[in-house]
Amino acid sequence: MINYKKIDSYNEKKTNEIAKNFKSVIENLGEDITREGLEKTPERVAKAFQFLTHGYDINPLEILKSAMFTEDHKQMIVVKDIEVYSMCEHHLLPFFGKVHVAYIPNGKIVGLSKIPRIIEAFARRMQVQERLTDQIKECIQEALEPLGVAVVIECQHMCMQMRGIQKQNSITTTSSFMGEFEKDKTRKEFISLISNRYS
Repeated sequence: MINYKKIDSYNEKKTNEIAKNFKSVIENLGEDITREGLEKTPERVAKAFQFLTHGYDINPLEILKSAMFTEDHKQMIVVKDIEVYSMCEHHLLPFFGKVHVAYIPNGKIVGLSKIPRIIEAFARRMQVQERLTDQIKECIQEALEPLGVAVVIECQHMCMQMRGIQKQNSITTTSSFMGEFEKDKTRKEFISLISNRYS
């Protein structure tokens, strides 16, 4: 006897509506929605997409403000190699990679775990990498008002690798700098700290 019950917390109305639409998509692709392997697929996809876009329900600014501390530290703080997964808004295919973030405090620091949390909040939306880069930078700037902020993102995009041009080894890099990081010396220090030779 199987005694297993999976507990999911998803909006039932939203799940039903999304599942209904995906059922139509699957049928229009020429598949038999009644066969065993596909019977529950529309519901699974509906829940998956709700999870993959749950960042709309999160306020990244409030995340940072919940763990700010007064500290007289004026040197660069770097959090690198933060894993990121997001959905390209053009084809609804994943892009994934790493985010590197730095800031120079101006009287306030933030709990280190909050930086990956705001990245997750912005990434779990329909996105483009360029906007994601700027949103992370602007959120840190607004919350902490630091002397400078730097964000670099390196990602692989399934819309380039699985379809279209189909270049499997391509990596897209975006960057956004503010304040002290607009100065060549500071920016070079940040780039050197996130480069492989310092890993």
